[in-house]
Amino acid sequence: MSRISRALISVTDKTGVVDFARGLQEWGVEIVSTGGTGKMLREAGIPVKDVAEVTGFPEMLDGRVKTLHPAIHGGILAKRNDETHRRMLEQAKIGWIDMVVVNLYAFEQVAARPSAKFSDLIENVDIGGPAMIRSAAKNFQDVAVLTSPEDYSRILDEMKRYSGQLSPETHWSLAQKAFACTARYDTAIAGTLASVEYTGQETVTRRQEMFPETLGVRFQKLCDLRYGENPHQAAALYATVGNEKGGLARGRQLQGKELSFNNLVDLEAAWDLAQEFSEPATVIIKHTNPCGASVQPTLAASYQKAYEADPVSAYGSVLGFNRPLDGETAEQVAKTFVEAIAAPGFTAEARERLAGKKNLRLVEIDTSVPMDRELHMEQVSGGMLVQEKDRHVLSAEDLKPVTIRRPGEEEVASLLFAWKVAKHVKSNAIVYARGLQVAGVGAGQMSRVDSVRLGASKAVLPLQGTVMASDAFFPFPDGIEEAAKAGVAAVIQPGGSIRDQEVIAVADRLGLAMVFTGVRHFRH
Repeated sequence: MSRISRALISVTDKTGVVDFARGLQEWGVEIVSTGGTGKMLREAGIPVKDVAEVTGFPEMLDGRVKTLHPAIHGGILAKRNDETHRRMLEQAKIGWIDMVVVNLYAFEQVAARPSAKFSDLIENVDIGGPAMIRSAAKNFQDVAVLTSPEDYSRILDEMKRYSGQLSPETHWSLAQKAFACTARYDTAIAGTLASVEYTGQETVTRRQEMFPETLGVRFQKLCDLRYGENPHQAAALYATVGNEKGGLARGRQLQGKELSFNNLVDLEAAWDLAQEFSEPATVIIKHTNPCGASVQPTLAASYQKAYEADPVSAYGSVLGFNRPLDGETAEQVAKTFVEAIAAPGFTAEARERLAGKKNLRLVEIDTSVPMDRELHMEQVSGGMLVQEKDRHVLSAEDLKPVTIRRPGEEEVASLLFAWKVAKHVKSNAIVYARGLQVAGVGAGQMSRVDSVRLGASKAVLPLQGTVMASDAFFPFPDGIEEAAKAGVAAVIQPGGSIRDQEVIAVADRLGLAMVFTGVRHFRH
């Protein structure tokens, strides 16, 4: 066990630091500090020795050099059980430093400011802080290093249990966290500055580069999950570093048992599709595919229409809404078994209606933080595939009619709706719709014509007069022929097949309207 006799405290984030220092003081710990941190502690009545007293050298270069001195790093890095180290410190009259409490300049917050100058970025590259953290973490057997205010209370609790000492296990866990801290910090700096042009001016000119030569991926672990896709697979949830409240990862769980890996994957699918629509929308997801979706004047009506598409598959599903869930909608949802719900909010009435569903997970997602610039990443052996998210938006003006019969106004609205849903269905993807309601889905088949048949065979609602969306072109006319048999009146597809003219001819012969988008929406 290692007793703490002297601590160096120098923090940018001063949350809880006064109480922590006071707790150390109760154990007779001498506190050494710098500038603003030292001033705050002195004003709180806590005795503090200034770093300049330790080094015998004042801060210089506008604070760029404060702790970069042998009297500091020698006291941190010296091994307590090494006689040579002990003798050298005694000869140099350098005292041990048993604890380093440091967090770093707020580089990311400064970089995020639209008004940030080039010099602001450079001056917020911390030098002394990472050096002290790494020194302390390297000598973790003898030095405790704290980089986050969230650790203060547990460290004081342990010191209380062990009469001012900390266990080797605690020293090691703090060191691991410290190395992760400096790694994240350096990655943030490298990633930001890689996107900045140096012009010699104060204005920050950023390159609009989506895929830099080196991609710094920074995630912070939020929690372990019970298991992954299957019970024999371990799993955890991470959030993007710097993102404190946006997206599903930072969603606030209001009710229900622990979220599983599969719950989160399905919630993301439900949420992502629901955000495609501006009018009240409901999405019902089963195994990442929508089995129901609808847009209606009210959220309750949209849920009812979405549920009607496939009531059997809706059992045990995951729901996504693009409006706060209200009491009327919650009343309908409560009639069937649902695993989880993602929404931008839940009214008090909705919470009350669903309170009896103890296992139902309710996840509130903050929509104030835009997530549109996020990249989609897929790991492959030895590397990573990276692409921009499929955010393409299609309008009526983008449609290219290719058949003799042109779709009517209501058909166009339905085609655009079905097209948005098809974008979120595993390829090969086929979506049948009537109005702004899904009527059938054919997902993930190896043959496009089989997806057409599957969607029709699973349809509960009548398909006569519906429209059909296909995420990619029809390689043969058979898909259109099957659609016509099912009752489809209009088709939306990308076009681009070498047999487009054959497909168009069949659509004309069968009296269908068909439009091309020129855009494909594969989802693998």
